[in-house]
Amino acid sequence: MADYSAMPNHQILCVDMKSFYASCSAVMLGLDPLDCYLVIAGNLERKGSVVLAASPRMKKEFGIKTGSRLFEVPNDPRIRIEEPKMTTYLRISTEITRVFNRYVPKEAIHTYSVDESFIKVDGALHLWGDAQTIAWKIKDDIEREFQLPCAIGIGPNMLMSKLCLDLEAKKKGVAEWTYEDVKTKLWNVSPLREMWGIGRRVEKTLNGMGIFTVGQLARYDLAKLEKKFGIMGNQLYHHAWGIDLSEIGAPIMEGQISFGKSQILLRDYKEEEEIKHVVLEMCEEVARRARRHRKAGRTISFGLGYSQDEFGGGFYRSRTVEQPTNITMDLYRVCLELFDENYEGKTVRQISISLGNITDDCEMQLNLFDLDGWKKRELGYTVDRIRSRFGGGVLLRAVSYTSAGTAKHRATLVGGHKM
Repeated sequence: MADYSAMPNHQILCVDMKSFYASCSAVMLGLDPLDCYLVIAGNLERKGSVVLAASPRMKKEFGIKTGSRLFEVPNDPRIRIEEPKMTTYLRISTEITRVFNRYVPKEAIHTYSVDESFIKVDGALHLWGDAQTIAWKIKDDIEREFQLPCAIGIGPNMLMSKLCLDLEAKKKGVAEWTYEDVKTKLWNVSPLREMWGIGRRVEKTLNGMGIFTVGQLARYDLAKLEKKFGIMGNQLYHHAWGIDLSEIGAPIMEGQISFGKSQILLRDYKEEEEIKHVVLEMCEEVARRARRHRKAGRTISFGLGYSQDEFGGGFYRSRTVEQPTNITMDLYRVCLELFDENYEGKTVRQISISLGNITDDCEMQLNLFDLDGWKKRELGYTVDRIRSRFGGGVLLRAVSYTSAGTAKHRATLVGGHKM
């Protein structure tokens, strides 16, 4: 039996924007996000193109969802197929974060993805009312100002708020779970893949051990789970009891501009060297964007998202360096440090890198320990000028020509998609 009196007992909201890309495009087209038949696909000219988002009615009536292929979309006159407007989606996501900022300080906001955020409202209860009142206010603000639907789960920790969102709030709009709800609401969940963090591969292994419900997982012998799954077995066990000791993540919204890149990989990356190849490519892109605006930054942020088949999760960490930089290898060195300190050896599906704490790159302080620093800086600008004149794919690092590289393909795209 878990002792919840010693566990974190916060008021955390998990806000999910329903079919975010499709809903944004629906509003831009003057359509009702909940009533229209809309599909967002990366490349309308390729029948094998991946569906990036589908409206709720497309999911419910046609079974088309994120990850489906364009050739699976029925030939129906009611269905509209649109290309993504990534710049607009990101701008709307930032504006929605500003709505959260009306109720809590930015330190209490953790942007988990472009369409999902965690908000710790403990310190705002005396200003706005209880957590459910705040959740309804936020939901009403977003629907009134953006015409976008959302759902909000509330829990004593990030895990419980996410589980509440997925298993109840998405049906009701707003819902709240406490530790008292674990046995009655969480333990009945089956199949296991409906539990956040359990992919099909882990579910199959658990089924083979005779575990088919979350309640059975919670009552299973912890030592046997740890022997089978290692540290993940410990996580599985405690998550089945609704226990999550992780702190709410660092805020994404800053009071100044930053240059960043986030990439969902086309396949699972399992080898460290392959992952590092993509990280180097992305550092090059982030540094190039900063140089294009004649900017440099001191804070480098790096994050990895793990495959859902390996329990999901990931990390997002930042490090501030002494001198502002926009040199690719400076960013890469810091990202490798954060990688080595935080990577858990899991399969990677998403990588995020950003450069913040921005200043103008109009002067450079010479470093006695890096006498070639000015040459590296000028080399970056020289390479940028060549790419600007002859195309982004004309000069690539050697890693881009390996099987792990993605830059060669992405050089033909803008922002990973047509804009």
